[in-house]
Amino acid sequence: MAPIPTPPAEPQDSPDGYVGLDAVHAERLARERGWSTVRSLPLGAIITMEYRAGRLNFEVRDGRVSRCWKG
Repeated sequence: MAPIPTPPAEPQDSPDGYVGLDAVHAERLARERGWSTVRSLPLGAIITMEYRAGRLNFEVRDGRVSRCWKG
């Protein structure tokens, strides 16, 4: 049986720190801090709920991050 792959470690970063930032600046900052995938979503977007290690999600309202979460 093949070994189960180990997902990469996530950056030691708090999603709460992105709330209120300009969305473009927040996305650039998240990539600089090591997030492999950054997803900006409009308010109320329908998304899949699978968890992906290394992904940071932004809900954006009026060009600013209104909510941020991992996965």
